[in-house]
Amino acid sequence: MNNDETLSKLTGIFREELDNDEIVLTRETTAEDIEEWDSLSHIQLIVAVEKGFGIRFTSSEIRSWNDVGEMIDSITSK
Repeated sequence: MNNDETLSKLTGIFREELDNDEIVLTRETTAEDIEEWDSLSHIQLIVAVEKGFGIRFTSSEIRSWNDVGEMIDSITSK
């Protein structure tokens, strides 16, 4: 799966988890860019992403992310 495919799948997960079909993710997207993305929904998103991609993140990986691009990099490295 390449970065574009990962971004597309991730966008679907974010739209479903945050109940907002208008979300458009880019590699530069941060939680500040999406109103529904708060600390509680962040945990729900992580769980949904792990299930959706069949992977597990370490807590240090999750804490290191500054934007969606860094999340994508973690996904593609697994």
